[in-house]
Amino acid sequence: MKGIPCIKKNKLKDSTIIVLDIRDYNETSTYSKDDILYIPFAYLKRFYMETPRGKIHVIAGDKLELNLGVRFLIKKGFTINSYELTKYPCTDHHKKRMLDYGV
Repeated sequence: MKGIPCIKKNKLKDSTIIVLDIRDYNETSTYSKDDILYIPFAYLKRFYMETPRGKIHVIAGDKLELNLGVRFLIKKGFTINSYELTKYPCTDHHKKRMLDYGV
């Protein structure tokens, strides 16, 4: 799990990456609804099968939600390419920031 980079969604270079937003429905998103799959963490256990296989970019509200969501997805066999936190946004000068806490 260590080594997952923090990247802003609009900086993703690979167009085949699946963007999965695991925040609550009531949290607003600044992205178009067409290119994102919304499955809140609370519903992830029930609806994770709707996520296509491939590289996944996870959008979460905070570190706890991200850690729990990524751990669950990895256990189910998904490949996590990158992540983004809305409460702690990635910055360009820290774009090498990696997910190195948790599990």
